[in-house]
Amino acid sequence: MTSATAPSKKSNNRFLRNFLPIPARWSLPMDVRPPNFELYDVTEERIVRLSSYWEQQQPVILAFTRIFSEKRFCPLCYPHIVALNEQYEKFTEQGAEVLMITSTDRRQSQQIVQDLGLKLPLLCNPSCDVFQGYACGQALGAPLPAQFVLDRGGYLRSQHLFSFLEPNASIERLLAALALGETEKSTSTDSPETN
Repeated sequence: MTSATAPSKKSNNRFLRNFLPIPARWSLPMDVRPPNFELYDVTEERIVRLSSYWEQQQPVILAFTRIFSEKRFCPLCYPHIVALNEQYEKFTEQGAEVLMITSTDRRQSQQIVQDLGLKLPLLCNPSCDVFQGYACGQALGAPLPAQFVLDRGGYLRSQHLFSFLEPNASIERLLAALALGETEKSTSTDSPETN
């Protein structure tokens, strides 16, 4: 193995920290704001703060994905990454942002953006603390995938955690959850207030 392809010490530590299986847990209550975070977006080269989206009244899809390194993708997640990238405009046309979150480090994430031609923001979380805060679970060296749909106010409207039957929520399911969240939000804000 050459030094160009040898895993870094940080990658090995991340692998060991995530080796033992921890199942995903349904721990986030619906209709509340999930944990806020700040992560580096390698696509746009900026820091992203989740709460800035609800401050701007913009819905968000959080797509936690499983990537081992810049050249090793989870076979269950790779098609989902490609599909999200290909269908990115369907989300932005609805006014939503898709934030893909990976446990790879900044250098590895930059290579992923370049190799896959990613249009959507790719946020790197090599410490995996955000994955843990969202109870995504882990197994065999990497956190498990999960998807969360937040409405304009930042409130959780839908969540999908990994299972072998459905590793990732389909694009159609995410778009439907996004539309439903917006319908529910507009219905609740259109109803007359009581004093």
